[in-house]
Amino acid sequence: MNRILIADDHPLFRLALVQAVGNLGADVEVLEADSLDSARVVLGDRSDIDIVLLDLHMPGSHGLMGLVALRTEFPSVAVVMISANDDPLVMRRALTYGAAGFIPKRSSIADIQTMLRTVIACEEPLPLSRHASEDTEAEQDRNLAKRLASLSPQQLKVLILVAEGLLNKQIADRLDIQERTVKAHMSAVFERLDVRNRTQASVLLRSLEIADPSRSMDG
Repeated sequence: MNRILIADDHPLFRLALVQAVGNLGADVEVLEADSLDSARVVLGDRSDIDIVLLDLHMPGSHGLMGLVALRTEFPSVAVVMISANDDPLVMRRALTYGAAGFIPKRSSIADIQTMLRTVIACEEPLPLSRHASEDTEAEQDRNLAKRLASLSPQQLKVLILVAEGLLNKQIADRLDIQERTVKAHMSAVFERLDVRNRTQASVLLRSLEIADPSRSMDG
């Protein structure tokens, strides 16, 4: 039995994905979430989930931050990104930060199913490997991905809250931990990311944000 969580805040597209995933076979169970937080809750409750289909611009994701967070908190779960943004650079960055695949929302049902079968079979997403780049930015992404992967789930949560502008006391209240524990986590984060202060750490993390083209057009 393969258990797949579809995390997307657009009900109609989520329904389309449910139908595509459901048609993979009788041995597939489909679960749903409409935000990163609700996806975390489902994953926390269900340790048997194999794959998450994660919308790149879903509430709470902040671009690739959501991918990094889920990979850190639930390392045994394969995360496949889905997005209307099919820029090759965005695809390459998603794979660098741990995505098991990338599905453009314009994909046909057949293409979505092919990609999911590839992930289920633990095969390399060959069509996407063409987008891999060896430029300086790609090298920077690989280095940052390696450093972020060295953080514990709690350290990453602290880092994300720092990037949101919260102070140590606010972070301690949000995570229900002692303020001195927050400071200890921050010291570890600075060392592992090779930064000297909160501003530098925040800038690094915010480099994972990706603008949503559809929303920028609305504005």
